[in-house]
Amino acid sequence: MTDLKSTDSDRPVARALRSSLLAQTPKVVRAGRVIALTGVVLPLLLIGGMKFTAVEIEALKPLISLTPWLAWMYPAFGEAGTSYVLGVVEIATALLLLASPWSAIAGIIGGAMASLTFLVTSSIMLAFPIWEATLGFPALGPAGQFLIKDIALLGVSLVVLGNSLARMDHVSE
Repeated sequence: MTDLKSTDSDRPVARALRSSLLAQTPKVVRAGRVIALTGVVLPLLLIGGMKFTAVEIEALKPLISLTPWLAWMYPAFGEAGTSYVLGVVEIATALLLLASPWSAIAGIIGGAMASLTFLVTSSIMLAFPIWEATLGFPALGPAGQFLIKDIALLGVSLVVLGNSLARMDHVSE
């Protein structure tokens, strides 16, 4: 068995490499935050905008009508109205999230709205058939493939919410 520990002559090189890599940490964290926020904002804006089209109104029908905790929306708003309400919420959420780097309050409201949005959409997987019928678990069918991403988006939304709440402790707006 080979000893993988560095020798005395390797230590200054390893320390320099480690120091160089650690110096990049803030840049990586900033880039990660920008990409994560973009990864939440873009789907909200794009899919939210689609909520005003006939294609999306039709696509929502099985998702909403087969989910008991969402089905109430059709009698309350109608099929098109439900889609429009969801679109307005998604676009407003995206805009608040866009403002979140500069406003902790926008981050709290947007993070909470996004968290609720993605919690609800993730919960659809509990009521709707998400597995490929011919293959079963763990093969995702089209609905599962569409919805599974919302778990990650929920996580990012909770991070935005948590960071914004922490900022309220440190910064007054």
